[in-house]
Amino acid sequence: MNPVIDHIQITVKDMGVAEPFYDKFLPLLGFDIKNKVSAVIEDHDFHVVEYTHPLLAFAITSPRKSFKEDTINRRKPGALHHLAFKAESRNEVDRLSICLEEIGAKVLNKPKIFTEYGPNYYAIFLKI
Repeated sequence: MNPVIDHIQITVKDMGVAEPFYDKFLPLLGFDIKNKVSAVIEDHDFHVVEYTHPLLAFAITSPRKSFKEDTINRRKPGALHHLAFKAESRNEVDRLSICLEEIGAKVLNKPKIFTEYGPNYYAIFLKI
């Protein structure tokens, strides 16, 4: 068996804000928006939107109504600390940085080498 992730599903605070953002963001990573599917299961207080790619499915999910006002800290047990996507070149990172700013993403760090993560760790960081 190979340690390949099939899908990732994250709960977002507001589907009305998150879905339009991911509709713009995920195509920058190679997802085809035509492969997006959505489902609402009222009995489970559950709305999911899934974006599929041959290598990974990524989904956003609504919080339960009883948790809607909860906050989370990425350092809290059980929380997703961060999610990173691999780029094949520095040019890809640079292109993505420009596109992220164009779609209104909150870019925390512009492309640069982050030596604390390795001598050639060239990346951008954003907050969603």
